[in-house]
Amino acid sequence: MPTTPTFSCRLGCGTCCIAPSISSPIPGMPDGKPAGTRCVQLDEHNLCKLFGRPERPAVCSAFSADKDVCGESTQQALDNLIYLEAAT
Repeated sequence: MPTTPTFSCRLGCGTCCIAPSISSPIPGMPDGKPAGTRCVQLDEHNLCKLFGRPERPAVCSAFSADKDVCGESTQQALDNLIYLEAAT
């Protein structure tokens, strides 16, 4: 029986750490972050410095890459997440 391949996060994309607002505290950003602001925990390679650590906000840990949201490119992911942020 064929299986459907799972969608994986594109390493170095980082749009989920830029586009959405985050209202919970983030180390280095005690008031969270507004939409469109780069998270201070996003390194120069667009990787989360808190990934897999207990300090990572629950909202970040709960986010899963999804083809419908992330699209085919980093720019498409950014466009989709900006749209979703504005719509909510």
